[in-house]
Amino acid sequence: MSDLTTALALVLVLEGLLWALMPDGMKRAAMIALSLENSQLRNGGLVIATLGVFFIWLMRG
Repeated sequence: MSDLTTALALVLVLEGLLWALMPDGMKRAAMIALSLENSQLRNGGLVIATLGVFFIWLMRG
């Protein structure tokens, strides 16, 4: 559970830094996301989640 909490905290740190360092870019990304179909967002999310699981599997062996 400690690893999960650490991972979620790291997500918050990274997202917060993105909003702090490039707010205009993040607004543009949000506008692009709003213009995409749900299926495109769903497929992109599944690809990203699969890559994340793969990288965790590689690191944890």
